[in-house]
Amino acid sequence: MMKRVITVLLALCVVSLQYGCADLDTVTRDERPGTPSELTRELADLYREVAEASPVVRSLDGYADVTIRTPKKKERVYCNIQLMRHRESRMIVSAGLLGWPVADLYFGKDSLYVHDMMGNRLLAGRNSEENLEKILGVPSGYRLLSESLLGLVNIDDPVEKVSSVKKGAGRVMYVFDNHRGRKEVVIDPENRTLTALFIRNAPGELTTSIHFRDFQPYRLDSRTTLIPRQIEMVLSPDGNGAGDTYRLLIDYDKRTFNPEKLSIRFVRPEKARVISLDEMGSLPWM
Repeated sequence: MMKRVITVLLALCVVSLQYGCADLDTVTRDERPGTPSELTRELADLYREVAEASPVVRSLDGYADVTIRTPKKKERVYCNIQLMRHRESRMIVSAGLLGWPVADLYFGKDSLYVHDMMGNRLLAGRNSEENLEKILGVPSGYRLLSESLLGLVNIDDPVEKVSSVKKGAGRVMYVFDNHRGRKEVVIDPENRTLTALFIRNAPGELTTSIHFRDFQPYRLDSRTTLIPRQIEMVLSPDGNGAGDTYRLLIDYDKRTFNPEKLSIRFVRPEKARVISLDEMGSLPWM
């Protein structure tokens, strides 16, 4: 499921890649722990503590540099991100030093709108895996993307389902195996934070990884929570980078968590040419 995440935000950038600016290097990634360890009570409690931190962040209003790397493009845009967990989100892409908006992307529970302002086009359809696949040509989903943008991913695997534990490089990795593949959850025990997620398919090939860096303290719900400023997603549909690889780096400039009066409202442009995502096989610019 995690390998579907990255293409959603790639859709945000694809209508405005020609308006991008300077490049931004991807985040340096830590190695996965490799030394087997026992699942002690202390390590089980660590996992539960990190997993329970996610619901603290319910909404976000912020600005971020978004760098996208695909097999054909390598660009950077500036984006206003508004998001309410489990509900809706809106992302407005700007480009250049003047900060002109060039694309407006809205995700509702059932609907998806992409307003290409420069081309005066509105792509409209269901917020479905099929439509998101049309945007970039690979399957995608919305749930994990929104949680990643919030900075704290919902970890819903119970610690009782852990297949194995590994330590190394100051990290602890919890492995979850099932018939579909493997999920690897990497935690920093000193800062009590989630630093990476790795997804492998049934043959064991690495298809998706999400990395969290540059943690900053925020006071939320009468507690101090560390939330990453940088989020990197890497998708390798063919496994182990053997084929095309898609990379996305979100680098927040500023943001507010759980704002009291956050209102996400998308107004459909009246004069834009409407293109149905439900009826088309691929996007006009693909």
